[in-house]
Amino acid sequence: MSRWAIALPVALALAGLSGCGSGESATSTASGSASAAAKELTVFAAASLTGTFTELGEAFEAAHPGTTVKFNFGSSATLAQQITQGAPADVFAAASPATMKTVTDASLAASPATFVRNRLQIAVPADNPAKVDELKDLTDPEVKVALCAEQVPCGAAAVKALDAAGLQVKPVTLEQDVKATLTKVELGEVDAALVYKTDVIASGGKVRGIEFPEAGQAINDYPIATLADAPAGDTARQFVDLVLSQQGKDVLTKAGFEAP
Repeated sequence: MSRWAIALPVALALAGLSGCGSGESATSTASGSASAAAKELTVFAAASLTGTFTELGEAFEAAHPGTTVKFNFGSSATLAQQITQGAPADVFAAASPATMKTVTDASLAASPATFVRNRLQIAVPADNPAKVDELKDLTDPEVKVALCAEQVPCGAAAVKALDAAGLQVKPVTLEQDVKATLTKVELGEVDAALVYKTDVIASGGKVRGIEFPEAGQAINDYPIATLADAPAGDTARQFVDLVLSQQGKDVLTKAGFEAP
């Protein structure tokens, strides 16, 4: 129902009580209804934050009655491009400082704060048919591997890890975000993929995660910032405060993220 549909009956009731002198009361009532109208907060966030930010969004709505949190999850690189091209948003949470820099360099965001870190694991199907045990197994031409595209944070991290190990892998597919990469493993379309530890945990047992030493040299910091022209400025800052709070940390670390 529109705010005017709410305000009109109240204004008419006041008119019946006050007669011709009710104009000021009606205006005041309409203004009060407008301020009480539901607010909308739009958050652009990396695909790897889907589960945790959805949970935090629900908590934020419960603590701020009348506020609706809408998320746009996807590749951080794609989200940054959308923001620089004018997409309306209030908050941006990226999976790497490089993708956040695209937005801050355009003077479109406040100073970002790093709120978590994430590291890679090798994801394999639960039964691991290709018998992958370590990173070098991904170089076997018989092993079908999925990677994130290099321009997105999970892909850039994979390149760093493989370079650190001195290995070259020829993937059968390059995906545009980490969720799409993980899906290839879940569907059995590939034998292994390099994805974030948090995505392995979020799969709920559909895939198995294998740690490898070089992942420590390719850890991604996650920055968050309110956008300069955020339509819901104060509400945006309150959401960022929630993410940075102990409550936010508890949700994120439970999902496998690491403290910065």
